[in-house]
Amino acid sequence: MKRLDSIPTNKIERVTKLVSTGVKVGGNYLKYYGKKMVNPDLTKEELHLDNASDIYDGLKELKGSALKVAQMLSMEKNLLPQSYTDKFSLSQFSVPPLSAPLVRKTFKKYFGVYPEEMFDEFSADSVNAASIGQVHRAKKDGKELAVKIQYPGVRESIGTDIAIVKPIAIRMFNLQGTSDEYFDEIEGKLMEETDYALEMEQSEFVRQACSGIPNLKFPQYYHEYSCEKIITMDWMEGIHLSEFIKSNPSQEQRNKIGQTLFDFYMFQIHKLRYFHADPHPGNFLVDEAGSLIAIDFGCMKKIPDSFYEPYFELVKPESLANESIYIEKMYELEMLRLTDSPADVAFFSELFHELLLVFTRPLQHKEFDFSDPAFMDDVARLSQQLANDKALRKMNGNRGSRHFIYINRTFFGLYNLLSDLKVKIRINDFESYV
Repeated sequence: MKRLDSIPTNKIERVTKLVSTGVKVGGNYLKYYGKKMVNPDLTKEELHLDNASDIYDGLKELKGSALKVAQMLSMEKNLLPQSYTDKFSLSQFSVPPLSAPLVRKTFKKYFGVYPEEMFDEFSADSVNAASIGQVHRAKKDGKELAVKIQYPGVRESIGTDIAIVKPIAIRMFNLQGTSDEYFDEIEGKLMEETDYALEMEQSEFVRQACSGIPNLKFPQYYHEYSCEKIITMDWMEGIHLSEFIKSNPSQEQRNKIGQTLFDFYMFQIHKLRYFHADPHPGNFLVDEAGSLIAIDFGCMKKIPDSFYEPYFELVKPESLANESIYIEKMYELEMLRLTDSPADVAFFSELFHELLLVFTRPLQHKEFDFSDPAFMDDVARLSQQLANDKALRKMNGNRGSRHFIYINRTFFGLYNLLSDLKVKIRINDFESYV
């Protein structure tokens, strides 16, 4: 695999790379329509594959928040053609790594010594490379370690990437009026993900708080070999969750991992109100004993009471069935606004009621079977319906509390993982853990 000696960090370099990627995509369309004239039955499958490859090739060299977008989109299986989700899923743990000289240079910048001087053994070739950083194996005093090194310039490029994406997103989603709080929320979380000192604090907090959940493991972290751009932790033996799913495990093994994953998230959300907001397969390993290992806590989200209470009130079937309670909570969650016309209130009330009926379905049962495709089929149907709704496109998309962004992302990501695992989940088991 190609190794990178540098990463574009300033606005001109990053815009130039995106523009060149756009030119390639435009060429793919011309090629497709040329073939379509000769063969009217030609599908868009080849076009999607070419576009996905070119877009991913551009983003993987930019790394940082640009590649993070691809990682997030890889979990949105109902919004993109399969070619895109397949290609973008590589961003979870398999992208071009930094070259060995750049790794050594980066390490010495923060510690004053080269990695082979600090550790008894250090592999210059990375084991995994993702959007923000890459992981190397090391050994110290007989301990097997994982050393995560952040890509140079990633933090500095976040503001540039947001500035590039913001006008496009405002136009795509018709975000009339102020929408800064949404972009501030995303930029803030991306900045936190590049603060490895904060990640260590978060990792230690979650490790201790969730120690009572069975079948769940975490690495230990080593402050003396870590800093704001480098984290050293125990090397954890296991395979990524996506690889585990592909390994054809038994239903018993699937159920064990799925229940642990669900309990882990529900415990954080309901007991801690502070949760891991990046549920993709690259952040979890499964070991030989069938235990789930959580290895990355760069993206954490706190839920204030003012959001938690109305949000989970709407999970209850009796609240959804009670029009006055439903409307009241919709205002509290900023899905409805005091400036809305009666027509706006009617339109968005009906729209979100249908969404909530589907979205909260797993949480309204004592057990829920994610192996039944009906649930995710309904999610896919609604996604397509919303994407093609001409009336919705004309409405102001600037709706909802900023806290929706990461909690909805977390639930949808979790639902996708459980659906891939094909498991039946006991919904309330988490309540017994301390």
